[in-house]
Amino acid sequence: MKKIRTHAAGIDIGARKIFVGLEGKDVKSFDTFTEDLENAASYLLENNVDTVAMETTGVYWIILYDILQTQGLDVWLVDGRSTKQVPGRKTDVKDCQWIQQLHSYGLLNRCFVAEDLIQELRSYQRLREDHIRSAAMHVNHMQKALTMMNIRLKEVLSQVHGSSGLKIIRAILAGERNPDILVEMCHSSVLKTKRELIVKSLKGHYNEAGLFALEQAVTCYDFYQEQIVRCDRKLEGVLQKMSSNEPPQNNPKSPRKPIRHHKPEIKNMGNYLLRIFHNKDATVLPGITDYNWLQLLSEVGTDLQKWKTEKHFTSWLGLAPKQHHSGKMRKNYKSKGQPKAGLIFKQAAHSLLNSKNITLGAFGHKIRARKGPSLAIKAVARKLAELYWKLFVKGLTYVEEGIKAYQEKLLLNKQKSLFKMAKEMGVVISYNTAT
Repeated sequence: MKKIRTHAAGIDIGARKIFVGLEGKDVKSFDTFTEDLENAASYLLENNVDTVAMETTGVYWIILYDILQTQGLDVWLVDGRSTKQVPGRKTDVKDCQWIQQLHSYGLLNRCFVAEDLIQELRSYQRLREDHIRSAAMHVNHMQKALTMMNIRLKEVLSQVHGSSGLKIIRAILAGERNPDILVEMCHSSVLKTKRELIVKSLKGHYNEAGLFALEQAVTCYDFYQEQIVRCDRKLEGVLQKMSSNEPPQNNPKSPRKPIRHHKPEIKNMGNYLLRIFHNKDATVLPGITDYNWLQLLSEVGTDLQKWKTEKHFTSWLGLAPKQHHSGKMRKNYKSKGQPKAGLIFKQAAHSLLNSKNITLGAFGHKIRARKGPSLAIKAVARKLAELYWKLFVKGLTYVEEGIKAYQEKLLLNKQKSLFKMAKEMGVVISYNTAT
């Protein structure tokens, strides 16, 4: 094999030390303090290194990546799984030497690294999602505390943390015990159909331990709701920076799709996104709202041309079919990890499987009947990711034709296949037009 990079280095990153491997030199280690990382960058420059490869080790790589980038080095962030295919190389010293060799021969692929503003947006968005999960945990604590006192509110209301449920819970914590008074705190739409059930569910057996647990759960839930609002403010600030150089989009082409759950408190979020993407609207695609469009922006950025084709994009997302064949063996292969962007497309695909009027939903129904729901979700997510890539790279104009048009296309394909088989077998097909 021929070396294509003669001034390459490999770095193995740990929590306390990093190990730098250069060709023809002994491995040198540095501590992970900022001053030592800067010394490592100087060491690379002194040895005429122009490109560096290192693994994506937790979050330890982030600060070193930034320091090396500011020094003008070409930094390659690589997947650790691509460097562990040879047995017997599992020490920090051998790891950095092995990474250096692979990089010098061009055997490593560069990972996707987002721009600074995208990384900042991603940080706030992931924090927000962590807070949502934590708040959901305390909702479960509320339900448990209510059940301990035999207040069966969760069996009657769809969400105990909804507007009606929280009003009732806060009144209980304030000392109210009369079910007839508590039920009046529900929304009128709930009272029309569930008044008697709610009154029965509120006749509980109150005790000190249950009330204390309920108070703790509500306090923690409120805390995380405040943190989510603070994240929303930070997200809005980043969106303003990203769209500041683009002309304002005061009149969107169509009303924005409703966001059912966890809607960010960002005024005119759709306008910000339209300005960032030069008036290309991802919400024309089925299953995509402004919220999961914001999530995708934080994970993949604005430049989708970094992936050469839609197949490269879906493969990176972990949505492409895997091949794990050897001779006559056909093994099932399950990847160990998947980018968060792939999970976002899967969440959108899951909602499409329940639709009755969307083409991708009908496609998913057909796959689900043959291979089960998990493969159907993955197949629909891959189709949706391809449309997303084509929208922003090729300028695709998507028009929803509906299930009827999709079924007509399937029928036409079946007819073509039937005529082809008949021609091969020498059979003539005739139509009976009688009704």
